[in-house]
Amino acid sequence: MGTLPSPSTLPPGAPAAHRILIIRPSALGDVARSVPVLASLRAAYPQARIDWLVRDTFAPVIEAHPALSNVIIFPRNDFSRWFKTFNLAALRAYLATLAQPGYDLVFDCQGLARSGLLAWATKAPVRVGTRDARECAWLAYTHRIKTPKVIHTVDKALALLEALHIPVARDAAARQLYSSPGARAWLAAQPFASTHARYAVLSPTSAWPAKQWPADRFAQLAQHLTSRNITCIITGGGKERPQVQPLLDLASRNPRVIDLMGATDVAQLMAVIEGAALVVANDSAALHIGVGFDRPCVGLLGPTDPKLASPFGREGDIVQHVGPGDEFYFRDARSAGMMQRITLEEVIAACEKRLDNRH
Repeated sequence: MGTLPSPSTLPPGAPAAHRILIIRPSALGDVARSVPVLASLRAAYPQARIDWLVRDTFAPVIEAHPALSNVIIFPRNDFSRWFKTFNLAALRAYLATLAQPGYDLVFDCQGLARSGLLAWATKAPVRVGTRDARECAWLAYTHRIKTPKVIHTVDKALALLEALHIPVARDAAARQLYSSPGARAWLAAQPFASTHARYAVLSPTSAWPAKQWPADRFAQLAQHLTSRNITCIITGGGKERPQVQPLLDLASRNPRVIDLMGATDVAQLMAVIEGAALVVANDSAALHIGVGFDRPCVGLLGPTDPKLASPFGREGDIVQHVGPGDEFYFRDARSAGMMQRITLEEVIAACEKRLDNRH
């Protein structure tokens, strides 16, 4: 990767480094919205080797990013199996590979025991994480950074850089995602994309049941959008299909509603979102990927604290109603009323605004 500029040309106070590692293995949406860390590091260290340790299934989110030198795969399923079966030889062998590149500087943007172990295994002289990292992960760091108790997930990661006097960027360019040529070629071959008609991505599921807008309202939204000559693409995991049956029933009757649930890999999902005229999603990876591609978005939020996890830099794209006594941390019906308060009419209005007026 060449040699670094002399320390005098680095940002004042920033450490010199030839080899840098970002640790953010998961989840899919968190990986997508953490790219400002990568962009900021590349701007400060234009000739350094900058790698990202990420779960194998989520690697497509970042592997095409021009600021990235290498993807370092975290084999999560193997890792879990090694622990469960006490396969210490395999575990030690994997951890030893993390020390081989000779990283100078490591940022643990996950802050859990597992990511702390991965940071420690690099043997980097500078390992940075938050002072309040969970599961005692802070024990692995040489630099423990104090951050505000209430801070957005992305700002918390960027604070690790700022503590070392590394300038950070938060604008649309820093948030930019990149799809792979193969995924774009796949998209171009899809009938809904080859017609050059506008389409909207609807992502009706979320990791928490309480974070899901009712599927029948998604179906009504799809009916409205197709009446405006906008094709609707339904995305999500195959195992999530039973959660959104009203929307899938509509897809079986309406050729302008296309069911891709369980039919795309991560790279293909990114390409679909990149080409969308609109993304409507619950608090899910699709929303954060939409922001990364600078797509018009409508984020439907229920028990999600917007101060911590709203679409980064696009807080104005959310629809949310928080009432007295509402809690953000219940995954079940105790918080489901927050999504019920979001009306079909206001979501249609938000969609119309973005379709008529590029945010």
